Amino acid sequence: MLVGSLQRAVDAKGRIILPREFRSDFEGGLMVTKGLDNCLLLYPMREWENLVGRIDEMPSGSESTRRFTRLFFANAHHLMPDGQGRVLVPPRLREMVGIKNEVVIVGLSNKAEVWEPERWSIYTSENEEHYEQSASDIGV
Repeated sequence: MLVGSLQRAVDAKGRIILPREFRSDFEGGLMVTKGLDNCLLLYPMREWENLVGRIDEMPSGSESTRRFTRLFFANAHHLMPDGQGRVLVPPRLREMVGIKNEVVIVGLSNKAEVWEPERWSIYTSENEEHYEQSASDIGV
């Protein structure tokens, strides 16, 4: 299970070291793509396959479906962690979300997000006050 948040450096080649606690989930490889709210999404392969199945069930005649699937899959890349748990995030994706020297990796149970640290800080400070209301809205 992917939980917690950790800050990591981005090396000169654009690689990040996956948190040790996350590595077993990503052993068979992972998919990275542009997420929502200016972050990247990291999916273990089994979760990616589940998501692709759900996307395939969406109505292909819908403009929203076409728009989402084109951009979602066009920005997707398969990554394999090396022996030290590093993955090379493609430059275009790093640029899209403003990642330079550091990232925050946030576990979301079945997937993870990768944020530029200042954007993560802004997001959390702007949304912390809504935490309890959000929990109530979704029935937690």
